[in-house]
Amino acid sequence: MHIGVDLGGTKIEILLLDAQGREIFRKRLPTPQGQYAAILQTIRQLVDEAEQHARQTCTVGIGTPGAISPASGLMKNANSVVLNGKPLHNDLEKLLQRRIRIENDANCFALSEATDGAAAGAAVVFGVIVGTGTGAGIVVHGKALTGANAIGGEWGHNPLPWPEAGELPGKPCYCGKHGCIETWLSGPGFAAEYHALTGHSLAAAAIVQLAAQGDALAEQLVQAYEERMAKSLAHVINILDPDVIVLGGGMSNIGRLYANVPQRWGHYVFSDHVSTRLLAPRFGDSSGVRGAAWLGASHPGKSGC
Repeated sequence: MHIGVDLGGTKIEILLLDAQGREIFRKRLPTPQGQYAAILQTIRQLVDEAEQHARQTCTVGIGTPGAISPASGLMKNANSVVLNGKPLHNDLEKLLQRRIRIENDANCFALSEATDGAAAGAAVVFGVIVGTGTGAGIVVHGKALTGANAIGGEWGHNPLPWPEAGELPGKPCYCGKHGCIETWLSGPGFAAEYHALTGHSLAAAAIVQLAAQGDALAEQLVQAYEERMAKSLAHVINILDPDVIVLGGGMSNIGRLYANVPQRWGHYVFSDHVSTRLLAPRFGDSSGVRGAAWLGASHPGKSGC
């Protein structure tokens, strides 16, 4: 059996899967804020509880918003800042007394959907998360592609491709650059476009609803969003040429994207035909923790089963 842990900024979730991907046990606990040692102990507590249900020692995979630096072995880029600069991987292996796998949460999402989700059986999968931020993971032949710098799939911090004059130089991004894809395609980025034009603050879902009700300005903004997503994903297709792109995160709930974006991206893809499929996730918000479990399954520990 396989344990997945989703280490988030506000909650830590654990999931126990059997070899067929059936859920055996699931539990969430609040993430201890600013307390690194307490976070480690919470993970240990959850693993102990899951293994009581399994009645055996299991593999463990962990998904985090950050990544392990290949240079130092320490955590970097985590929004739970207490993790940054800490030897999380080594500390958890010592605490749990086994080998574990840790990956970025977007990689876990992609792995989940590539293993037994919407993209099951596809050779190359690009798993996108478009929500509060914009990230992605890459899975090739069932393996998450971390990369030499542990930034594989970080498309959100590339500039918007083929920008129009009105899109330059682009909005400032927290990474220090301007015009990053994240500033356009994230939920807050989309909402900021509406606020800039109207002076009113609405969540992304409400703007999409207005468009569905016939609001001309909202419809214009949604079409612009579709075009920018088409450009951004076409850039990925030109480099990676994936079989499937799976959308996750809050913006993936915009149903019209799955038909309209592929209709638009052909103009930008360097091919006479685009076979890449754009799909909704099968497991939604559960994909991250499921992917963490499959991550561990691909790297069994000393006592793994």
